[in-house]
Amino acid sequence: MPKYRKLIQCIYHCTYHIVWTPKYRYRVLEGKIAEIIERKIRQLCEWHSVEIAEMNVQVDHVHMLVSIPPKLSVSKFMGVLKGKTAIHIFEKKRYLREKPFWGNHFWARGYFVSTVGLDEEMVKRYVEHQEKEGKRSEDDNKNYKLF
Repeated sequence: MPKYRKLIQCIYHCTYHIVWTPKYRYRVLEGKIAEIIERKIRQLCEWHSVEIAEMNVQVDHVHMLVSIPPKLSVSKFMGVLKGKTAIHIFEKKRYLREKPFWGNHFWARGYFVSTVGLDEEMVKRYVEHQEKEGKRSEDDNKNYKLF
């Protein structure tokens, strides 16, 4: 990711590490569901001129390292991202909506966000290696699965 990005009236470097989870941290973000979610996230980021430096969809959470233009607040972006991906996944996988515990909400309330400054490379490696850690943890808890 380039160090600085440009809009008509400003030059900026606004990089964020964002993490969010499905409701109740259910372990549903795998296989086709993970592919659908990742594709929709990439599409929404492109529409909003948000550059993805790193993204990792784990079975129970999503990590992103992104550059968000200053004209778009992080909270507005996350509202759009979580809302549109939830609508999309419920359309594609209708059986998820039928489960009584979802209540038409795919994602948990809230998210984690941290600004990334000089430690961008360290955070990038962390997000990149989350998959290895997740698989190791998953092997330890193989019998624990809701679906």
